[in-house]
Amino acid sequence: MVQIPFPPTRIISLVPSQTEWLYDLGLEEEVIGITRFCVHPQKWFHTKTRVGGTKQLHLEKIRQLQPHLILANKEENEKAQLEQLMQEFPVWISDIHTFTEALDMMQIVGRMTNRESKAIEIIHQITTAFDHLQTYITTLKANYNPRAAYFIWYNPWMVAASNTFIDDMLQRCRLQNAFTHLTRYPQITESDIQRANPDIILLSSEPFPFKPKHQQLLQTILPHAKYYFVDGEMFAWYGSRLLYAADYCRKLIEKIFCKSNL
Repeated sequence: MVQIPFPPTRIISLVPSQTEWLYDLGLEEEVIGITRFCVHPQKWFHTKTRVGGTKQLHLEKIRQLQPHLILANKEENEKAQLEQLMQEFPVWISDIHTFTEALDMMQIVGRMTNRESKAIEIIHQITTAFDHLQTYITTLKANYNPRAAYFIWYNPWMVAASNTFIDDMLQRCRLQNAFTHLTRYPQITESDIQRANPDIILLSSEPFPFKPKHQQLLQTILPHAKYYFVDGEMFAWYGSRLLYAADYCRKLIEKIFCKSNL
C-alpha cells in the first residue's frame, strides 16, 4: 500500500499518458515534474520541469523536487530506478494490459489526487464512446474478421502481441491479432511475418515512426496485405487520450471494413 499525503500537492509523472490524465483532472499546480516524452499537453511540455526520459530518469533532479507522489508504470519505467525512488518517496506503479485496467487506473489516480468526481465524469464519456463504437461495428454486419499485425519497431521488426493494451484495443476494433500466439512485444523475423500471413498491417507512429519506405520493405514479404499507418497514441495511451480513440477507431474500421466489402 502506497502511503501519500492527501491530497498530494507535489506530483511527478513518469508516464506520458498518465501525465495527460493529470492535466485533464485539473492538476495544473500540483504537477511539478514530467518526462521529456510527456508531449501532451504542450503547455506542460514547455513549462514543467523535465526529469529525464521514461527509461533514463534523472534521480537527483527528482530528489530536488521533493515530490509527495510519483506516478510510474511497470512497463514504461525501469524497475531498478523505481526501486531507488521508492526508498525515498511514495511511488504508485500502474500495470495496464486492458481497457478495463486503464479505466481502473484513471479512477484510482482521481481518488488519490482528490479529483474522483472529475475522473468518473471523464471515464463515463470514454465508456459511452466505446459502447457506441461497438454498436457501430455491429451495424456494419460485415462478414469479415481480418487478422492484423501491429508493428511497433524496425530493425529488428517488433509487433504488439497478446497480453498488451494494444492487443485489447485491436479486439475492440474487431481485428484478430495475427501474433496472438506470442506475448508482449516480441522480435520477429521475415519468416515469422510470412507464416503469420496477416490480412492487415498496421504501422504505428510510435515508438518507432514508420514511413512509406518501411511499408515497401514489408510489401516484398507480404504483397497482398493491406497497409495502414496509424496513430500510436490512439492504440497505446491508456489515459484521457481514450476520449479520442473511439472515434479514431471508428474511422479506421470504416477504411478497413467498408473497402473490403466493396
